[in-house]
Amino acid sequence: GLYDSAMVQPMRDEVTRIGVTELRTPAEVDAAVQRQGTALIFVNSVCGCAAAGARPGLTLALMHKNRPEHLFTVFAGMEREAVAKARDYFKPYQPSSPQIALLKDGKVVHVMQRHDIEGRDPQTIAQSLAKVFDEHCKKA
Repeated sequence: GLYDSAMVQPMRDEVTRIGVTELRTPAEVDAAVQRQGTALIFVNSVCGCAAAGARPGLTLALMHKNRPEHLFTVFAGMEREAVAKARDYFKPYQPSSPQIALLKDGKVVHVMQRHDIEGRDPQTIAQSLAKVFDEHCKKA
């Protein structure tokens, strides 16, 4: 891998401890996307804006009353094939790290790109995500 796995582990833990499932193979990504309902896929990354904005912003957003039914993550620069497979589902959105995608019944409905994350504080990112959740993840 591009990065030392010991260095990356705390960045993984920050996401998995809030109930997000790691996808490490293309097959796991396919299975995740094929779930009915709403699924969030977070493309984690070692970059500073993932640490400063994306991970804490996601943590805050998941405290919102409306939230996706399924929560997944892939790690850019680590499980390359899984990340590439996830990004196939995000088309026509361009690849970005970090990246937060919301899918509904396997179709992408919203993607937050690096430029939506970089330089923004976690509260701002969480508010943007909460609006998306309110639009797409309303409890029946």
